[in-house]
Amino acid sequence: MERWKGRVALVTGASVGIGAAIARVLVQHGMTVVGCARSVDKIEKLAAECKSADYAGTLVAHKCDLTNEEEILSMFSAIKSQYQGVDVCINNAGLAHPEPLLSGKTDLWRNMINVNVIAMSICTREAYQSMKMRNVDDGHIININSMSGHRVIPSSATHFYAATKFAVTALTEGLRQELREAQTHIRATSVSPGLVETEFAFRLYNNDPEKAAATYENLECLKAEDLASAVVYILSTPSHVQIGDIQMRPTEQRT
Repeated sequence: MERWKGRVALVTGASVGIGAAIARVLVQHGMTVVGCARSVDKIEKLAAECKSADYAGTLVAHKCDLTNEEEILSMFSAIKSQYQGVDVCINNAGLAHPEPLLSGKTDLWRNMINVNVIAMSICTREAYQSMKMRNVDDGHIININSMSGHRVIPSSATHFYAATKFAVTALTEGLRQELREAQTHIRATSVSPGLVETEFAFRLYNNDPEKAAATYENLECLKAEDLASAVVYILSTPSHVQIGDIQMRPTEQRT
């Protein structure tokens, strides 16, 4: 990780859970991390904690609604003005709504596509353009995917969500191919976790907290820090190593 010291990383959805854990560990390794979310209070608190802990890097909060392309472009413009550009892009932001295929609400389907697919693609494009403009040939784009991007479980609440994550799987491989066509050494990787103990289930089942809690009760789930460790591993690999995807589940998880 020494080569990333002083470099700039963007982490989307950095206010809680996996995004916050990734932002923290990158700051520990000396990176300047721009953490974005719709609300930045928690990121600012995390930034203060990182500073108090005397970590080698810096965390900067940036308010951004990823469903609004203008806000994404404005964020990249601000990063360019303040830090020259992005060297590492962690597309972590994602969400799910329990909207079945036979009865789901169209606006919530669209919201999942806008955040999980479109926003990720915009950030990817802008990060690559930032790297290209500065002749950065060793950058990395990491998409936080899901095991739901590799298999469909018999749960109507997550079928549409799974479709957006299958899209992430396809887009990550497509990105890898386009980067090769561009004859760059910028790499693309996805991380596909199973059950991770975060706020995800409580947001998915926000009207049924007991069901949300039960999601995590029957087995020892992954922690957000496990995903952060996977990101560090990916960024630590030699430049000739291209990791396409890391699939990781709790040991006790069956599906």
